[in-house]
Amino acid sequence: MMPAQNNAKGILFILFGMAFFSIQDALIKFIYEDSALYELYFGRTFVALILLVSYLKFSKKKINLKTHYLFLTIVRVICFFFGFSFFYISLTYMSLAMANALFFSSPFFVSILATIFLKEKVGIRRWSAIFVGFIGVYIILNPNFSDFDYMKLAPVACALCYAVSMTITKITSDKDNVYTQMIHLYLGAILISILFFIFTGKGQFDNFNDPTFQFIFREWFTNPSHAWPFIVVMGCIGAFAFYFILNAYSIASPSVVSLYEYSLIIWSILTGYFLFNNIPTLRTFIGVSIIIGAGLYIYLREKAKDQMIVTDTPTR
Repeated sequence: MMPAQNNAKGILFILFGMAFFSIQDALIKFIYEDSALYELYFGRTFVALILLVSYLKFSKKKINLKTHYLFLTIVRVICFFFGFSFFYISLTYMSLAMANALFFSSPFFVSILATIFLKEKVGIRRWSAIFVGFIGVYIILNPNFSDFDYMKLAPVACALCYAVSMTITKITSDKDNVYTQMIHLYLGAILISILFFIFTGKGQFDNFNDPTFQFIFREWFTNPSHAWPFIVVMGCIGAFAFYFILNAYSIASPSVVSLYEYSLIIWSILTGYFLFNNIPTLRTFIGVSIIIGAGLYIYLREKAKDQMIVTDTPTR
């Protein structure tokens, strides 16, 4: 197959992957009142792990759990786990489009962290793009500093944790392959979820009237006949999303297909509109445009300097 055809197929795969992620987010938003956060996290991850291991067995790929970077792997697992805990929490009170738009502030954090930990040189143009990108975040949040709801920062906290995870991935990918790192993320998420079950799974701390905090501290398995079919489907959808994304990056040029990850925002707008009747405000559209524009500029600067930090290993 010619490179242009590979890129076309890779773009299609990325679009499918992002569409699946938007569906997964919609399912979380749909069932959060009938499950606990870490019950959902556990079930989704357990199903995805089974599918990943089955795929590796079927394709006769070696399953290797050994890591050459034990400490960094632990830090990445923790950052990734709690980062997406923040994201799932945000879906209880925020539209899909807004949550995903704020999540895409992650390239700005990645660039900042790269200067600190990877000793990457960031010039004035990229610093300017980072500053402009955060203006987009500010516009979406529309803060009232006299009475600001700090819960709105949850997707931004997710973006920061994700950026830390991806910065670590830049270091560990030279010896740990992508499947090993994914299995570590899944096993770590399952282990941490079980710890939450031990200490909070009986609803010991569920003394809140706020639906968001109820979601975090709710007793596990209160409505399994309703919630778990969705959780299982969610795990399958997440696995399919990863399958499409990993295949996109394996057959096509990362410098082409990674740009289409921003389609997740478009899918989120469509999913939010058709399933939840959420219509983004003009401020959200303006902020999204600024974030995408700044993110694309940072990406192009990284590509020009051969420093592909943001998109080396797509994981979510």
